[in-house]
Amino acid sequence: MLVRAAFCALVLAGSALGIVGANSVTSAVIACGAGTYENTDGMCIPDPSSGGGGGGVPQGATAQCRDGDYSYSTHHSGTCSGHGGVAQWLTS
Repeated sequence: MLVRAAFCALVLAGSALGIVGANSVTSAVIACGAGTYENTDGMCIPDPSSGGGGGGVPQGATAQCRDGDYSYSTHHSGTCSGHGGVAQWLTS
């Protein structure tokens, strides 16, 4: 939530100065760390393609994809897209 508010403040400030363009907006985005991505809620969560690590179900995983990767999705819609769909849900 704080990251989203900061981003909006940067966009508004740039707009007031007349400098908002494709480059200024993309440079204002604070990226998630390696092996994570920003979900639709604006939270950085582990990327299913980054691998689960040392075997077993990774902590926080919510679903296992058909290709064997794990998802940390907070919503059912779109979970494991690009990974063959959901093989099994791990939480409700």
